Amino acid sequence: MDKVIDIDLNKERFLQLYNKYIKREGSDKLLKWLADSDFFTAPASSKFHSAVTGGLCAHSLNVFDRAAELLENENKKQDSPFKNITMENVAIAALLHDVCKVNFYEVKLRNVKVDGVWEQVPYFSVKDSLPYGHGEKSVYIISGFMRLTRDEAMAINWHMGGFDKRVIGGDYSLSQAFSLYPFSTLIHVADIMATYFDESVE
Repeated sequence: MDKVIDIDLNKERFLQLYNKYIKREGSDKLLKWLADSDFFTAPASSKFHSAVTGGLCAHSLNVFDRAAELLENENKKQDSPFKNITMENVAIAALLHDVCKVNFYEVKLRNVKVDGVWEQVPYFSVKDSLPYGHGEKSVYIISGFMRLTRDEAMAINWHMGGFDKRVIGGDYSLSQAFSLYPFSTLIHVADIMATYFDESVE
């Protein structure tokens, strides 16, 4: 279940993590863009996980926490494929994997019958002004501000794993990406864990 979302506290923690770990040229401009957007108040989805005000930032923090824990555990193994992955890589991929959802939702009203009486209730509706996909859209947006490493780009691009519409449509690139870029697998697993273990899913 979702914990009560403290938007201000999550924003403060996001900014602390971002400024601590992400030192890439252009990262300051990306952070300003996020601050000027609805990133800190947007939901993570319209009706699935963290479909509440502030859910997007909360989900991003959950993915960061899961990814950092996975990385630490994997790097205890001598043959870990993640020895060259830094906390900057983790912060970029985890905190920014869903920037495709910035300015993506709007609140509308719909009629719902409550105890036999029709009432107007708010709901989140999709308003996609940049129909560029999902993971690939996040890569596109981030790349407009700062350069991504190949590992970061692959991880963000394929973070949906088998839920990615390209995969559902028959694209076989995912397995190749997971094989060649293990960090993309780690971020996908962190995303799944955050979604299904830390957040409510309908």
